Amino acid sequence: MNLVLMGPQMNAQRSAEAAALVRAHAEEQIGPLAFRLRGVDLEVAAEGTLAVYAGMHGLDHAWVPEGRRFADLRLIAMDMDSTLITIECIDEIGDAIGIKDRIAEITAQAMRGEIDYPESLRRRVAMLAGLDVGALANVYHQKLRLSPGAEILVDAAKRRGIRLLLVSGGFTYFTDRLKDRLGLDHTASNVLEIEAGRLTGRVIGDIVDAQGKAARLRSLAQSMGLAREQVLAIGDGANDLAMMAEAGVSVAYRAKPVVKARATHALDHMGLDGVLHLYE
Repeated sequence: MNLVLMGPQMNAQRSAEAAALVRAHAEEQIGPLAFRLRGVDLEVAAEGTLAVYAGMHGLDHAWVPEGRRFADLRLIAMDMDSTLITIECIDEIGDAIGIKDRIAEITAQAMRGEIDYPESLRRRVAMLAGLDVGALANVYHQKLRLSPGAEILVDAAKRRGIRLLLVSGGFTYFTDRLKDRLGLDHTASNVLEIEAGRLTGRVIGDIVDAQGKAARLRSLAQSMGLAREQVLAIGDGANDLAMMAEAGVSVAYRAKPVVKARATHALDHMGLDGVLHLYE
């Protein structure tokens, strides 16, 4: 088992200090802000001093099996809001009519797993009834930003022939545009009903919730004949947990505690390109 340490404050000195803590046999730099420590004494590491050290210096740390290769993946599934992108789109849509805080509180409750996601979505979308569809374009062009490292991860996957699935409890207006912009292979998300250029406050068809996300990933993986070890899933909220459970490796990206507790790895300080360092 190897130890990967990465973060904005990671450097050779931090690597040497961590190596001494866990009695590593060798160190290697695997990126500008990332090091791999080999031959770690797991009994010493289990004492918890490493976690304290990483927390003090704002570092992500991950236990990575020897020989797990990024190139062996065949499918990466990602959530959209607060994962591939930095915002929650529905919160920003609500900002157009001055109710961002009200919507954001419901969003946060759903992401923490405190309320049912489909019900939370219906409540939030109903609050947008009558809004001009132009507000969606304003959010996309003026507020939507890719998460740090997103394009690096996507480009690395595409170079290796790994297919990319963007699966979201958000809306097709945004996932469709991101699919075209980044060259993603597949998307699944919710459809906002629009009449006469305005939102009706309703969603068309079945809601893509936690189980919907998991089902889409499972169906695609089965159609590709993949083993779980060939699938990676990345998310941040409670409604991503079922999807993440379908993958051989799951990554909680700047996630809620309930998600970090159940994911294979957590990234709190690195961007999405940190995913690449979780593999050989």
